[in-house]
Amino acid sequence: MIRRAITCGVTLFAAAVSLYSPGVAAQKAYTFFVLPQRSVALTAQYWNPILTHVGKKSGVPLELKLTKTAQEGNAIAEKGNYDFQYTNHFFTPERDRLGWKVIARPAGPGIRSQIVVAEDSPVQSLHDLNGKDVAFVTPDAFAGYWLPMDALLKDKVKVNVIFTGNQEASSAQLRVSKVEAAGVNSSVMQRYARRESFAYRALWTSEIYQDLCIMANPKVPKDKVAAVRAALINMVNDPQGRKVLEAGAELLKSTGDLGFVAAEDRDYDNYRKFYRATLVK
Repeated sequence: MIRRAITCGVTLFAAAVSLYSPGVAAQKAYTFFVLPQRSVALTAQYWNPILTHVGKKSGVPLELKLTKTAQEGNAIAEKGNYDFQYTNHFFTPERDRLGWKVIARPAGPGIRSQIVVAEDSPVQSLHDLNGKDVAFVTPDAFAGYWLPMDALLKDKVKVNVIFTGNQEASSAQLRVSKVEAAGVNSSVMQRYARRESFAYRALWTSEIYQDLCIMANPKVPKDKVAAVRAALINMVNDPQGRKVLEAGAELLKSTGDLGFVAAEDRDYDNYRKFYRATLVK
């Protein structure tokens, strides 16, 4: 019900923008799927202002699309039914062949996966998690499942897998002691911990990978893709765009770099390398 209400609200808002934005009124809205890392409400609150700004600057109206689970959104994207998406789930061999193109990513050094426990947990090593409940996002999640599960398998540690649906749900279950540990995206975990004043520590940390990226469906006209990419990259230098980014950073309690930078498919080659070698099936 919440997702339906938000989607309806986003659609109405996008229609209102198109009515009052010169050069946009006669154009169709291009769908923009955002991978669910946080609640639907928080995700919409963060991304709607960004997409509204980018739509105005690029002349390409963008309509936010959200799903309750990553699997649901990924299935729609696999069929080519989104125009753009914000994800890091499309570098598996099967999805890589679909032709989605990386165009931009958030500014900053990238992300790491971690297996974390509460600061006062008696657990001191991965082996202490043997037989314990561990939260993961979904079977599709790169930082929130594939990387941490691969680390556990390599250490021959067997855990009870608890799928939570999104990154912050995993963090929340750890905070209220419903699970012993959680496999998380380190950046999302840090922001959650700041907002909730939750102290934790990492048992394991992965190498660095590029952050989630914005990808374009190969069917979207190249001029539209170029316009969206330019508007995203220029947000940080545009006074109004910077205000939108600063408000979003405050919302998420993010202290990292603002905005988006250009990115290419080759920037994500270590994802592809991981998928070729992982023990996760």
